[in-house]
Amino acid sequence: MSVPSIETRHLTKRFGSFTALSSLDLKMSGAKCVGFLGPNGAGKTTTLKLLSDMIFPTEGECFINGLSVREGRKRALADVGVLIESPEIYASLTPNQALEMVADLRGVPVSERRDRIATVLEEVKMRDWADKKVGRFSKGMKQRINIAAALVHDPSVVILDEPATGLDPRGMAEVRDIVRGLKKRNRLIFMSSHILQEVTDVCDEVALIDKGKLLFYDTLQNVTSKFADGHPTIDVGLSHPLADEALLGQVAALPGVTSCVLLEPRRLRLKFSGGPDAQEKLLESLVALHLGVNSLSEPQSVLEDIYLRQIAKGD
Repeated sequence: MSVPSIETRHLTKRFGSFTALSSLDLKMSGAKCVGFLGPNGAGKTTTLKLLSDMIFPTEGECFINGLSVREGRKRALADVGVLIESPEIYASLTPNQALEMVADLRGVPVSERRDRIATVLEEVKMRDWADKKVGRFSKGMKQRINIAAALVHDPSVVILDEPATGLDPRGMAEVRDIVRGLKKRNRLIFMSSHILQEVTDVCDEVALIDKGKLLFYDTLQNVTSKFADGHPTIDVGLSHPLADEALLGQVAALPGVTSCVLLEPRRLRLKFSGGPDAQEKLLESLVALHLGVNSLSEPQSVLEDIYLRQIAKGD
């Protein structure tokens, strides 16, 4: 079996005078999950739509399993499963009926459809709902059927555009479990997301894009090693919003503080030099500023810290 792959060469997309994607060079291969990160408007969905031939590049080219999407769309995309945004399913259909339609469109042989549909419903944990009408389903259940539709022809490359967006915590956890399961087969999964914990939990590699340009692409381990600065980090919760920039400047000027970022109106992230003694003095100084400090914690994600610093560099 060939190794699944995705490649873009100088991929550029302009909408009038606005450049959504600028000369993107990205190459990935093998059975794994690659997280595609970036703020809103960074170019993530544009990239995925170019890869799936939903829009056309201004310059450059995309390749799936070595085949040019531009020159041979049908052959290149024959082995690709795509879920861009969240398509609606006819409420009066059952999963079996909806997936039968997709399998027909995808050219799955009639003799194989029943088994393929059963297999993908098992993959997305919806086999018990195969003959229930979709109109009765929750948003999370509908999204699982959408993922099943992307898998029904057993593709080696799967492109997912923020598959957990808009779901409740339970639905998000279910989608993460499904993506983990997809990695067990010989599949390359390219998944955009703005949920950093999701990427940390399920992805093997991560690419970060901002303002249409690739900032980095590497394994999670290498990204952490390369971009983490080794300074201790704490998140400081406040009882009221910190709207005074002068106060923020005072925090940044405290002895030992090497970085001060206002993540949210009521949350600061501080980096500092030194050990426990330095941290104790820093906390005393913070309290003395009367900021309304009500909580202290370590960041939940090293990737979040790297993400914020790399995006800030481009501002």
